[in-house]
Amino acid sequence: MPAARFDEVVHGPVRLRVCGLLSRLGSTEFALLRDTLEVSDPTLSKHLKQLEQAGYVKLSKGPGLAGRTHTWAELTVKGRAAFDSHVAFLREVISGPEGDGA
Repeated sequence: MPAARFDEVVHGPVRLRVCGLLSRLGSTEFALLRDTLEVSDPTLSKHLKQLEQAGYVKLSKGPGLAGRTHTWAELTVKGRAAFDSHVAFLREVISGPEGDGA
């Protein structure tokens, strides 16, 4: 289990949900993230940029339908570690450091 640590970058509600989705789905196309999270393009772009600048997300572009370029996002090793550590921190907040619920 990763060491529990609060992470300001991951903690933002949209960024936390992005990390959760990427943790489960792996590399994910921008439109799927946007539609699943029900946020606007600019909102998702802003949060992906913050995660990318922290080294938590890798963004890549590739060809899509009708010649359009699609953006893909995936957690980096550093990003997965930060997310897992932050989730462990949140679990401690809920249940205590020993998981005893007290």
